[in-house]
Amino acid sequence: MKFDFNAALEKLKNTDYKKLAKDFVYGKPHGERRLGDLYEPKTGLYKHREWRGIKDTMYYFNNIWLYNYGMIVADIIKYSKGDLPAVLKGLWRYRWMGQTYLTVMHWFDRGLEGMRGEGLRASAWHYRGIATGAIRQFCTMFRADGNLHGGKHNDAWHHSIAMNETVWGGLFYPWADKYTNVALEMIPYFLTAHCNNHVVLNYIDAAQGIGVPGDNCPMCQAEAGIFILDDVPDYAPFMISVNEACDDSVATTIIQDWLFQGPLCSLGMPMRFSDPLVKQNCMNDIEKVWKFIEEQTGTAPNWDLMKEKLALQNANMRWEWEKWDVAANTNYYPINSVAQALYRIYTAQVGMYDIAPYIEGKVRKIMEKCVDEKINPYPMTRHRAIAWSCAPLYYSSWCTWAYNCWGINTIINMDSLMMDMEIRTDTYEHMLEDCAKYHMEAPMRRMAVGGMDHFLEVFEYMERFHCDMVVMYDQLQCKGAQSMHGIFEDEFRARNIHAIWMPHALPDKRVVPRAEIRRLFNDYMFTVMHEEPLDPSLLDFDDSESW
Repeated sequence: MKFDFNAALEKLKNTDYKKLAKDFVYGKPHGERRLGDLYEPKTGLYKHREWRGIKDTMYYFNNIWLYNYGMIVADIIKYSKGDLPAVLKGLWRYRWMGQTYLTVMHWFDRGLEGMRGEGLRASAWHYRGIATGAIRQFCTMFRADGNLHGGKHNDAWHHSIAMNETVWGGLFYPWADKYTNVALEMIPYFLTAHCNNHVVLNYIDAAQGIGVPGDNCPMCQAEAGIFILDDVPDYAPFMISVNEACDDSVATTIIQDWLFQGPLCSLGMPMRFSDPLVKQNCMNDIEKVWKFIEEQTGTAPNWDLMKEKLALQNANMRWEWEKWDVAANTNYYPINSVAQALYRIYTAQVGMYDIAPYIEGKVRKIMEKCVDEKINPYPMTRHRAIAWSCAPLYYSSWCTWAYNCWGINTIINMDSLMMDMEIRTDTYEHMLEDCAKYHMEAPMRRMAVGGMDHFLEVFEYMERFHCDMVVMYDQLQCKGAQSMHGIFEDEFRARNIHAIWMPHALPDKRVVPRAEIRRLFNDYMFTVMHEEPLDPSLLDFDDSESW
């Protein structure tokens, strides 16, 4: 193309240099950013980094990108405990490792896109907490993995406990000084689906390939698939499984029991958990698991250690309630929805781990600054939304997109509200009773399949968090949630509540692509709300091949 000198000269004459300088220093205001123009077609990768103004761009580059890349290396060195070759072998041995954890910083990018100031800083710390927790877990796996040590079982193997990802980590507190528990599917499946949504598809296909029906929960299919393809580290002599949140997971447990090379104890959790008799059954099952662990390890439970760990967990729960109070009653809550939800699910499920107090200390400092100085981290909020039911793992960053494009600020997620309690430690009986209640209210179990009365708690939480809109996850292969669809429609109409339905298939992006989710959002905002987007460049773009 021939260079047009006159056109270039005219452009220079018409440039507003004051505005150009202001945009350089502070970044473009929300309505002028055109974040969608940054993407490469299909891959969703950036053509160039987002310019957020001098201060926030430098913070992102130094305190998020460089810092977290450095800490990933530091964490691997720390948690490998001298067995770094095993971690490097695991990178090549396991599909989910090699194709996921090298993309982790792009996962940060998607969740933190467009953010500025205190919201950017607080949300990034929650991402950091999840990343370091994941590194601790896979390093523990690889240090003990017989597959990476010539089939030999070392001391780390003998001091590890494998557990299903929805078994609460607090059940293992009495052995925390001698044994390390690692949620088996948390790394190969759950976090994988968030960081690189292509990887889990292989495991879903593997499960269906041996005859598992394709219309049941794809989460259960994926968890079975990693066993079918022998993509599971051999890191523990025994395993604790659970029926997760639905009957589909029973099939997963059966397949895991076939393929796991060691004793397996299955913890049965009730779906309708409000009945006191059901709670007693759960208490008995937890004691069964404790007895099983004692038999397998030859080590008696340390109840003083259990009490000490629960005291830390209770303190963390009280701090979580403080955060919820700020989110519910002010505009000064700095953590965005995806960071808040994923970190809350992770820490509530895994249990207390070493870096959690440090992460929460950083977040507390930022939130207190926002409250004291009345800083609104999300000034373009048009609607305060609550997200309900089970979220799409392959598009957890939808809420960042919804705020950037439409000003929909998701204040709280359903999964964040589960396990919402302290656990008494004054007597063994109280502790056991509360452990049972806590475990029964695990992610998905309480408000997704725990009975209609719990499902409809959304309206109480809408009022508590002052929300004017519901984003209703519609997991198409969840039979429990699907049975409630019509009831919710009737309730939304009767209460005159704006509700955007989001169909999805949990980790399987092929059923409802991300572009289709955005299209449904856009249609509702245009045709029902009669609103215009804050950033039109985000309305329609092709990210079909992105991580």
